[in-house]
Amino acid sequence: MSQLAGQPILILKEGSSRTRGRDAQGSNIAAAKAVAGAVRTTLGPKGMDKMLVDTIGDVVITNDGVTILKEMDIEHPAAKMMVEIAKTQDDEVGDGTTTAVVIAGELLKKAEELLDQDVHPTVIAHGYRMAAEKANEILDRMAIEVRASDHAMLKKIADTAMTGKGAEAAKDKLCDLVVKAVTMVADENGTVDIDNIKIEKKVGGSIEDTEVIEGMLVDKERVHPAMPKKIENAKILLLNAPVEFKKTEVDAEINITSPDQLQAFLDEEERMIRSIVDKIVQSDANVLFCQKGIDDIAQHYLAKAGILAARRVKKSDMEKLARATGASVVSSIDAITPSELGSAGLVEERKVSGEAMIFIEKCENPKAVSIMVRGGTEHVVDEIERALDDAINVVSVVMEDKKLVPGGGAPEIETALKLHDYAATVGGRAQLAIEAFATALEIIPRTLAENAGLDPIDTLVELRAAHEHRNRNHGLNVFTGKAVDMLEEGVVEPLRVKTQAISSASEAAVMILRIDDVIAASKMSKEEAPTPPGGRGEMGDMGGEF
Repeated sequence: MSQLAGQPILILKEGSSRTRGRDAQGSNIAAAKAVAGAVRTTLGPKGMDKMLVDTIGDVVITNDGVTILKEMDIEHPAAKMMVEIAKTQDDEVGDGTTTAVVIAGELLKKAEELLDQDVHPTVIAHGYRMAAEKANEILDRMAIEVRASDHAMLKKIADTAMTGKGAEAAKDKLCDLVVKAVTMVADENGTVDIDNIKIEKKVGGSIEDTEVIEGMLVDKERVHPAMPKKIENAKILLLNAPVEFKKTEVDAEINITSPDQLQAFLDEEERMIRSIVDKIVQSDANVLFCQKGIDDIAQHYLAKAGILAARRVKKSDMEKLARATGASVVSSIDAITPSELGSAGLVEERKVSGEAMIFIEKCENPKAVSIMVRGGTEHVVDEIERALDDAINVVSVVMEDKKLVPGGGAPEIETALKLHDYAATVGGRAQLAIEAFATALEIIPRTLAENAGLDPIDTLVELRAAHEHRNRNHGLNVFTGKAVDMLEEGVVEPLRVKTQAISSASEAAVMILRIDDVIAASKMSKEEAPTPPGGRGEMGDMGGEF
């Protein structure tokens, strides 16, 4: 609101709020720090879990940073930006989400101290950008080359990603499964499309029962009980066309005036379906996966021909089946030929936890595989899936980049020390920001120590001393509380996890710092909500926020 010759001028709508200057910055920083604080206790091998209960009472128990932040019902706009950091980290690398958010929170905390010393936000932002760029250079020099064929090292990477998760009990077996699955679907140049690894969850059994299927697992059952349950040396047809009589493209009406005409019509329908089935049989296929429907009469004829068939198979499953078996997805009944078929050593319907599933196994050089996750309860199975997802992501990232760094806080301590040296060469007020950035990175080893019940100050002093003596691979062993060589301990992470975390955290911190004015529109009440064209309709009573 402004004042002109005693007359108030309303600029914002009634009910809108405006926060300016230090109040706006303080509010945003406090919200971001609160989000970072919420996930901080989950970091590291001794991190704790969170139980999240949604509005309808569904429970999620996890220590996966991005899952926690996605499930939290966050309202504050600056806090939502912290959630975006985690989502970006998850999309790009698949791991290190908690690290990215914790670093962003600490960068803002250190920036707040500089703001109290009257350092301008744009100076801090400039210093942070310089520091982030330099940090990524330092990490790149610290990185160690790894060969995609070094399965022992890939297993260590998967092991590090799973440590501290619910999957830790059967970690050795799960790491083997992850490395096996990723190397199977990897292309010659080392690129990995992790969409070709299907994770299928089934409650029942124990974590140890989790297995890799060298082929595909389809959550469907045979369409007819007379069909064979097991077919060896399978020839597989993937069909994206209905095995039903053709309906007319336009609305049509058929007038039948006598019972003979009706019978002739039904006979013709059956003949059409029979001819479709004959084309499938003539192709020499003995397994059929159909993306569309299969008519009841067709089911009978397919069963008589000894063909195992499943219908309404998901498009994503059809694509994976094509990669696993070498088949082509056929879109027309007339286009079916023996050359379009794929092969598998065994196709079998089995009961898993009381539900029928079709296993396509013993595929020759499968480029799509499935992992069937087992566990005692739904919460256990969900957490195992998240752990496997993280491990698959980090192993695929290392196979593509062929670079890794030691874990246990070693990269952060090394980068912090080098940034302090770099800051001295920069000078000016930007030096303060770079030094603040360096100190902020130490939050990772500090948090690892706190979560393990160790003294964070003693830990940092010991780590700094080790790195000053050129032991750049030394990180914190949370089980002994000592600074040890992380490469020898087998604690390693992909380089991209660290570089992406620092880039995302610094960009988000800079964006939040540059905000000096928050103008929030008033939230409409249910009565004020605009009526959609044509009345309130179905959505009219739902209310909600706009």
